[in-house]
Amino acid sequence: MTAVAATGAHSGRRFFFANERTAYWLMVAPAAVLMAAFYFYPLVEVLWISVTEPKPGLDNYALLFTSASIRRTIVTTLRICTITTAVTIVLGYVVAYVLVHASPRAQRWLFLGVLVPLWISVLVRAFAWVTLLAREGLINTTLRDAGIIEQPLALIWNEFGIVIGMVHYMIPYAVLPLYASMRDIDARTVSAARGLGGSRFYTFRRVFLPQSLPGIIGATVLVFIFSLGFFVTPAILGGGKTLMIAEYISLQILDLLRWGLGTMLASTLVIFIFVLLAALAKVVDLKRLFGAG
Repeated sequence: MTAVAATGAHSGRRFFFANERTAYWLMVAPAAVLMAAFYFYPLVEVLWISVTEPKPGLDNYALLFTSASIRRTIVTTLRICTITTAVTIVLGYVVAYVLVHASPRAQRWLFLGVLVPLWISVLVRAFAWVTLLAREGLINTTLRDAGIIEQPLALIWNEFGIVIGMVHYMIPYAVLPLYASMRDIDARTVSAARGLGGSRFYTFRRVFLPQSLPGIIGATVLVFIFSLGFFVTPAILGGGKTLMIAEYISLQILDLLRWGLGTMLASTLVIFIFVLLAALAKVVDLKRLFGAG
């Protein structure tokens, strides 16, 4: 009797877990189908075009090493993205540090200031910077009227203007992971270091900064990855004089109809981003970084 009951209970557990797995896959299936149809299939198609147009082979990828214009565009993109990432992380770290140590009321206002740019179109923000940075814009006009400068400063239609626009856009993407990392730092470790005679700077450098390092690494990789795909901001603030990889891809596909070259560059960019994400996953918890942990 006991053996029969145990067998029945075991069968019931197996039936329950089987039903649970079935329900899980039924819930996941629609999302998996959508991902396959609208994400993975287009990626495979782009990869396929990159090795078949204008003729089958790896000739398009060989241009990465032989074409001076492609190398120049890649170097320009990496330089701008590196500068943008460095400036963004420094500013984002300061903002996140202030957020962590602010009162709840001040935090609400600071968060509002951080998040508002995310709600404004990137096109609107780019044109706003044109208004501020142009030769006859607000900044140059103010400096000239104050007698500080005689000739307008070249603040736009160059890499400087692109970096300013990109940093403005990327600040929230640096602040949020940095804030999440700093918020988890045990304040008692900082208090203990101060109690043992450590100065504010020493305590920050030896206690607080090392514990916030995962957030710095995560924010750095995220900002750099997002910066690689910028199109609107460089196109407007660069004035066509500074070409980044996304604009170069658009030029090849839409204007010159060089589909093989354009898709090769897009594929290379995607592969590079996946490699960066894989490296990031080795250093920080991606679930926690993206708010799922």
